[in-house]
Amino acid sequence: MIMALCKHCQNELTGPYCSQCGHNANPKRIDRHYIQHEIEHVLHFEKGILVTIKELVTEPGRNVRDYLKEDRSKLVKPIIFIIVASLIYSLINHFFHIEDGYMNYQGDKNSATTKIMAWVQNHYGYANIIMGVFIAFWLKVFFRRYDYNFFELLILLCFVVGMAMLIFSLFALAQGITNINMMTIGGVAGFFYITWAIGQFFDKRKPVSYIKAFTSYLLGMISFTIVALLIGVATDLILKPH
Repeated sequence: MIMALCKHCQNELTGPYCSQCGHNANPKRIDRHYIQHEIEHVLHFEKGILVTIKELVTEPGRNVRDYLKEDRSKLVKPIIFIIVASLIYSLINHFFHIEDGYMNYQGDKNSATTKIMAWVQNHYGYANIIMGVFIAFWLKVFFRRYDYNFFELLILLCFVVGMAMLIFSLFALAQGITNINMMTIGGVAGFFYITWAIGQFFDKRKPVSYIKAFTSYLLGMISFTIVALLIGVATDLILKPH
């Protein structure tokens, strides 16, 4: 008697699924039902994104606190959210060449400093993800009496900065369509949202929460820029021919 073996791990099969690795021995053919199932998954994901955006627009502080402490099924996973938001912004930016008009670092084209700053300018959406580490540090400094660790603050920033990127995306799209400079307004709107959302997260009743949120975000941006410049300068000095 010939034993049926799992094509994935080569163990003996005793049923439709491998008892060792769980591999399906007889996957269904791709047909109408398979395509329908895949479409439903996509629609569920989009619905999750839309629900997340709605909750982050109306009550960002409460919803992020709930995500951290109670219910993690209501919002899209934070890493996915900021990556998708940054991707949307990057696609709109590269399609309309938005950043070419309002961000332009001048310097030696062959220097590491110029290349680093050029990457930041051309990948601003993804640079925001890195910048979140610096902002989280300052949030931990200014809001140290609150019982949130560094990684929980990173999750907060994934949601908040992700929403800011979607705000930038709307203004970038408007600028690309109308050829009217809208990104200055978009930058102010995104900055205002981040300050408001972070203040809501900690204590929406206290004005000082918004002042600390504003300061943390500003210092995070400055710190990120300084570190990027220092890395570039240090690299140029090390690689400079003697």
